[in-house]
Amino acid sequence: MAQSANLAWIKAENLHRGYSVGKKRIEVLHGIDLQIQRGEKVFLCGPSGAGKTTLMYILAGLEQPEQGKVWVDGQNLYALSRRQQARVRNKWMSYIFQNYYLMPELTALENVMVPAMISGKDSVDKARESLERVGLGNRIDHLPAELSGGEQQRVAIARALVNSPQVIFADEPTGNLDSRNGAQVMEMLLALSAEDGATLVVVTHDEALAVNGDRKLVIKDGVISEDAVIA
Repeated sequence: MAQSANLAWIKAENLHRGYSVGKKRIEVLHGIDLQIQRGEKVFLCGPSGAGKTTLMYILAGLEQPEQGKVWVDGQNLYALSRRQQARVRNKWMSYIFQNYYLMPELTALENVMVPAMISGKDSVDKARESLERVGLGNRIDHLPAELSGGEQQRVAIARALVNSPQVIFADEPTGNLDSRNGAQVMEMLLALSAEDGATLVVVTHDEALAVNGDRKLVIKDGVISEDAVIA
């Protein structure tokens, strides 16, 4: 995919998404437009139920909008087949979640190897290097149950970085951590993504974390109510 210099790295236009709960219809996104530039660090903030995770999932190719379009590097993501979408996700994107989603029977090294194995890369060396980057080079043979919550999230960050993604989506990455560990994890994620020149999109209910980014998008009642540049 070749990007024009005039195109945003990620662009969304008129996104709508809702859900049916029994006979009740709940509208979550109401025509959202946004652009995210290559290398930007963008925080999606707002109250619970505002639609920030739904928006992130749609931008990340994980959930199709009912209306609207998403372009990644100039290509209409949801005009692709599911197989083509999967290739785009594996090549360009990575994900970090609140609950880590580490495989309990695999060591830290093996968990980090998984995305590299899927893409056919030299998984062992890349995974070891990625764990070294997050300060866990001495914990590679430990199972998730043998690691603290902060260490497990650092393994998840290492896994997200192993394929050198161009965009990282993080959904409440500090949500299960105390304030000290959460601050350390966020600082590490921001530093490593900046080092790699990766775009970072973070969903958080904690607007205090957003001061670390380039922009804070506040989502309320399914629309972006503020597009603030962080000074």
